[in-house]
Amino acid sequence: METLVFLFSFSALGVLYAMNTTPEFQEPYVILEIGVAVLVIVFLFYYLITRGNPPKDFLFFVFAEFCFTCVIDLTSALEYDGIISGFMDFYQKTGEPYLGTAYAIMMCYWDGIAHFILYLMMISRITDRRAYRTLGLFWAGSLCANMSVFITGIVAGKYGSEIRPAFWLNFLFLLMPVLGAVTLFTRPKDRPLIGGYNAQHAQTMKLIWRPLDLILVVLLLAAMAFTILRGLVALDSPLEACSIYLSQYEPYLMDPVGYPKVMMLHLLFYGLPLLGAFVYGLLKPGCTWMSDWTTFFAGAIIQCQWSHIGGSLHPRTTTPFRIPNDVFWTVLGANLLYAAVPVMVAVRVHSNPYFFLKIAPFPGQTGLPNSEEKDTKYKEK
Repeated sequence: METLVFLFSFSALGVLYAMNTTPEFQEPYVILEIGVAVLVIVFLFYYLITRGNPPKDFLFFVFAEFCFTCVIDLTSALEYDGIISGFMDFYQKTGEPYLGTAYAIMMCYWDGIAHFILYLMMISRITDRRAYRTLGLFWAGSLCANMSVFITGIVAGKYGSEIRPAFWLNFLFLLMPVLGAVTLFTRPKDRPLIGGYNAQHAQTMKLIWRPLDLILVVLLLAAMAFTILRGLVALDSPLEACSIYLSQYEPYLMDPVGYPKVMMLHLLFYGLPLLGAFVYGLLKPGCTWMSDWTTFFAGAIIQCQWSHIGGSLHPRTTTPFRIPNDVFWTVLGANLLYAAVPVMVAVRVHSNPYFFLKIAPFPGQTGLPNSEEKDTKYKEK
């Protein structure tokens, strides 16, 4: 099924070419109407071809539908960068002109490559009746961050006065990952939450005897400080440290397109509490929620930092807002590490989950030598 989805998604190029060569299809409201009609047709196509063996999971249709739009986003990014031509000229003028900003181009690359791969992987797992909950949470975090920053940045930035009818389609792409996240969070986990003797042993160890967790706690605290600093910069704080950072390190935060500032505020108000919660989860045993939320936030932070770093380096960002040459590697390294920290935490939680499990009581059974056998019931299914 994933092969069919992959091939059918590229029919989007035909739709774009037809619209680009037909002036009647290039009016703002006509673009919106065609966009809605195409989404309905794509849904009906997948609904009809799966009637004989319908998927058990409604998110199959969401992923298949979004594969189609991924090709459109990738085409948009490639055309704005001058790699291809002849598909999106009309859309750049009467559809969504803000897609030509550096941040939006990098966002489209992420959607057209990373999300496209995720969709095909999840479709394959749904078709084979295999679990995909972890992949799904990573996707939901990524697309929620993507669309929330994108929509808010459009309204709050310099393109707020150039909103066309096609803008309203973006709310569908925000609603679906939110619905998907709620659905996936409420489903049973891929692995049990109860641990035995190995979990009990792991949870009796102090932080000082868990060097990896200690390093992660320090990195999380540093990430929290970095989040606060850039959030205050986005809020135009008069603090000297904020002024120095803005002028000498990341002037891109004040790019008038609005996306960098909106992203920093998202991270300040939503990311900062989660970073603090992860510190708590590494200190307090038995936080079973860590596996889900670290995965969700890892997807969000990677998408945000990809677009932020790429946007600040992209040629479409004017020179005054680019990273100064004398601190280029310092700023780039700080941003890459900031993106890596939540991912490292998520990998830590999933690779060795004993510290984050609830303890199963074993009345009258203590000091058994073969603890590995007692832990088979909470290994991953």
